[in-house]
Amino acid sequence: MDAFTPQPRPCWIAGRAEQGAEATTVFHPFDGTEVASVAVPGPDQVERAVAAAAAAAKPFRRTPAHLRAEALMRVSAALAERAEEIAETITAENGKPLKWANIEVTRAVNTFRFAAEEARRFTGELQRLDTDANGEGRLAVVRRVPRGPVLAVAPFNFPLNLVAHKVAPALAVGAPVIVKPASATPLSALLLGELLAETDLPEGAFSVLPVRGADMKSLVTDERLPVISFTGSTSVGWSLAEAAPRKHVVMELGSNSAAIVCPDWPDLDQAAARIATFGNYQAGQSCIAVQRVLVHRDVAGEFVPKLVEKVRALRTGDPHDPEVEVGPLIDEDNAKRVQEWVAEAVSAGATLHVGGGRTGTSMEPTVVQDVPPEANLWRQEVFGPVLVVSVVDSVAEAFEQANATDYGLQAGVFTRDVGVAFEAAAELEVGGVIIGDVPSYRADQMPYGGVKGSGTGREGVRSAMEDFTEERTMVLTGIAL
Repeated sequence: MDAFTPQPRPCWIAGRAEQGAEATTVFHPFDGTEVASVAVPGPDQVERAVAAAAAAAKPFRRTPAHLRAEALMRVSAALAERAEEIAETITAENGKPLKWANIEVTRAVNTFRFAAEEARRFTGELQRLDTDANGEGRLAVVRRVPRGPVLAVAPFNFPLNLVAHKVAPALAVGAPVIVKPASATPLSALLLGELLAETDLPEGAFSVLPVRGADMKSLVTDERLPVISFTGSTSVGWSLAEAAPRKHVVMELGSNSAAIVCPDWPDLDQAAARIATFGNYQAGQSCIAVQRVLVHRDVAGEFVPKLVEKVRALRTGDPHDPEVEVGPLIDEDNAKRVQEWVAEAVSAGATLHVGGGRTGTSMEPTVVQDVPPEANLWRQEVFGPVLVVSVVDSVAEAFEQANATDYGLQAGVFTRDVGVAFEAAAELEVGGVIIGDVPSYRADQMPYGGVKGSGTGREGVRSAMEDFTEERTMVLTGIAL
């Protein structure tokens, strides 16, 4: 290699930086420029990473909680110290505007802090058994122990924080973790590996393997990795689960989330602004981005023009510009797909209010109304900057339309009526209902996940820690209570 040519970014094998058998190039989604070269580990390196995780599983789960908590806090602090650099890395590899990249770094800082806090209080419970005569003098000690090493398969759209949501809970409970980042966006995960290497975590506690998707099968089927945490497309998620039927698989998959605007909502301008922003942030490449907007007929005449106005005002362009709100999609194929879906809906009778055009990887923020229910824009997850408006005659009809999908991640309901709020929580077939805001709200410490085609299990630090562990019971006999 020429002395002046920089080496590829190293992968992390059992906590150590190594060059790979080959290299791959990361390109900026906005303009196609080369961002970095990344080492791709070979089969022998993958085997060493898995063997090290398996060897570390038992001793790591018995490490004191304070050591794991201190390592997690150290990562949290390091992320905060290098926030500007990391945000630029996210924007460079993912294309999301810098304003959203900065927020992602802040969330990752919090995610590791939450994990450190939970590691100290993840204690289990005592259960008295003398509630039955046969249990007199007995006491159950119920603890949660790691199921084993975790294979963490991360997506491109949140290349740092969705890795954090797998790594931090795993380390908090004492489970080794092997990260497979998205092929398009490995840099943030590799940078996180660098920060983890600066802690006192034992050898084998973590690896970051930017293998290609086609080469992931050996990791998915390896019995030494009994837990898989996957975030990504529905089709890939279910095929992965089918390939590993005996494993504990946690999946956060797609959605076409609905925002419902009820007639009692007092500030339609505010609702329009929130929906416009969160239908288009990350260029719509978020599982809980607003896609379907269900607005009551009593307020539709006022609301829809406001929404179109707010969408038209969104600033697009170079994601490194701190004023830009909507950047490119991850690649041109996805941008073309979104444009084709919009054209398909319009040709089937939908009304295009704004947008619909494309330049390279950048899709114009778009609002389409009266999309036929069989169209892709309504049935599928668009994963692009498109809002689909439907006018309904009642809140009950809005709930019915919101449920008329194979997905069920989150929904937002703009209402001040407590009765409607509780009805929404009871009727909407989703993992989370956000009252008074868009479905895109997520607190990193709360349970998060979907039903139906949107996945299984829950993320959120404490919830993921429970998913990565299983109950183990010890019964003490001859105990005086």
